[in-house]
Amino acid sequence: MKFDLLDNVVEQSSDRIVAIKRVEPSDDYLADHFPSFPVLPGVLMVETMVQAARRMLADRSNSRLVVGEIKALKFGSFVRPNEALQVEVTLIKALGDDSYTCRGTGRVLRQDSKEPSETAVAGRFTMRPVRRDVIATGQDLSGAN
Repeated sequence: MKFDLLDNVVEQSSDRIVAIKRVEPSDDYLADHFPSFPVLPGVLMVETMVQAARRMLADRSNSRLVVGEIKALKFGSFVRPNEALQVEVTLIKALGDDSYTCRGTGRVLRQDSKEPSETAVAGRFTMRPVRRDVIATGQDLSGAN
């Protein structure tokens, strides 16, 4: 299943992107996360930053980029229905193996506000090419023998 969480891109350059993910009351995941207190799941906050990074890096790589590693990830505020997550992703370093280290921050854009407020998610992550050889061989990446 492929889904695009980015509702719009506000700014973009070769080493920085700012994008918006709106949380609509009708979003399916809100029914279960959580029934009495619906909020954008943390994993979707991270995926929004990853998708923004992929879009920012599209001209730099001939491969499909996926998240390789996440470091120093912190969650802060909730993003509720009728609010939005504004993500800013910057390129920190291009690595020699067609991988890229990025820093991402997602801040809450409250209803009736033009400027984002508190931080919902922040961290560093690496985008790397899909390893097709691992997919083709069915290699076990879990470390189990």
